[in-house]
Amino acid sequence: MKRFLSVLFIGIILTMIVVTSLASLKRPLWDSAVEFHWRSSPWSVATLFDAYFGFVTFYVWVAYKERAPAARVLWFILIMALGNMAMSAYMLLQLSKLRAGQPPEALLLRGE
Repeated sequence: MKRFLSVLFIGIILTMIVVTSLASLKRPLWDSAVEFHWRSSPWSVATLFDAYFGFVTFYVWVAYKERAPAARVLWFILIMALGNMAMSAYMLLQLSKLRAGQPPEALLLRGE
């Protein structure tokens, strides 16, 4: 299971880096031609809300896992700025801390 999860999150982070890089090369986010239309693109708005609510949901778990306030703040910033790339990086970090023989369920709990 650990191997499967590692491959999954490596795949997500690499895919997001490629997709984000290609989109940025086509039209950088800071380009003044990039416009966000609330009225003409309701699915873009819905997708944006869905993504950020997903980021917040994942962050709630991260805040539970991380005891240090500085780590909580850092991960909040990274998740809100980088989305699934940061979330995959966090999961890979947690997977690397999983000891041999520990069940995947151990990922969900705080380390004591």
